[in-house]
Amino acid sequence: MARSSPRRRTVLFLCTLSLSGTYLCYSLLVCCGGGAALGPAGAVGGGSRCRPAPSPARKKLLQQPPPACPGRRREPPAVAAAAAAGPGANSSGPARLPGAKRLPHAIIVGVKKGGTRAVLEFIRGHPAVRALGTEPHFFDRNYQRGLDWYRSLMPRTLETQITMEKTPSYFVTKEAPRRIFNMSRGMKLIVVVRNPVTRAISDYTQTLSKKPDIPTFEGLSFRNRSLGLVDTSWNAIRIGMYVVHLEIWLQYFPLSQIHFVSGERLITDPAGEMGKIQDFLGIKRLITDKHFYFNKTKGFPCLKKTESSSLPRCLGKSKGRTHVQIDPEVIEQLQDFYRPYNIKFYETVGQDFRWE
Repeated sequence: MARSSPRRRTVLFLCTLSLSGTYLCYSLLVCCGGGAALGPAGAVGGGSRCRPAPSPARKKLLQQPPPACPGRRREPPAVAAAAAAGPGANSSGPARLPGAKRLPHAIIVGVKKGGTRAVLEFIRGHPAVRALGTEPHFFDRNYQRGLDWYRSLMPRTLETQITMEKTPSYFVTKEAPRRIFNMSRGMKLIVVVRNPVTRAISDYTQTLSKKPDIPTFEGLSFRNRSLGLVDTSWNAIRIGMYVVHLEIWLQYFPLSQIHFVSGERLITDPAGEMGKIQDFLGIKRLITDKHFYFNKTKGFPCLKKTESSSLPRCLGKSKGRTHVQIDPEVIEQLQDFYRPYNIKFYETVGQDFRWE
């Protein structure tokens, strides 16, 4: 018995040490709030076994945040959320949307009162296209803000989608072709053109609705009507000299990267014109005849519900205004003025728009 006494003491010491270690580990787990819950049998890890419902007092305690462990700092919720979201996430904004903001692949660069808004609204019905609804005027008024600002305005797109924007004043801005070329040499450009006389009258009608005190259309159009001298400094007249502006664009972009849309045919055959635009953009022809209906009140076609939109797309109240009445002789004089410009434009683009 005397010989076994040291062995017995050793066994007892080991058992005591084991129990102490178990109790210490359990205490630390409870302190840090990370331990497994005790099951009904007292074993660690109740798993899927039923647990007794906590009393109201205990439930209130369970709703409180767990006590902080020594040496561990609790981060504020915003910081913790940012860390969980990963690098590049905006912790102060909403949940990250799919896709990314990209610079445009195609731009509707002109022309004012030609039908650019209709083209934008119609093409936005295509699931492969995401377009900015407002006109950013980056390449004419806001160029100093930089490309990062420009990109931030764009809608989020997937890699398989095309980003687009529309600013009709680009076509008559001398710096715009060079600036767009410096951003993207492969940019696809869309120009919606219309009979320049009708376009000028539409332009004047819009201005008149905002500034009723402006001079007459005839007074603004001519420097000397009796001599037939047209005032080309007036913006409404100057815009319609399409070939003059196009010559600057052709210094930077080939005709293959510029698509011309007929503003007249956009009204009489919207599906046909939109089909050509979809071909130019390299996307499937999904916007077809079945998607259009004619709004008799406005005198313009509207786009029915499409795959990417649950609502029809129709031009706003400011579109389809009744034009002011212009003296037929004034119209004839302006047609004579534009004729050589129109003919040269037809020859340059290889398309007869039949404005004569």
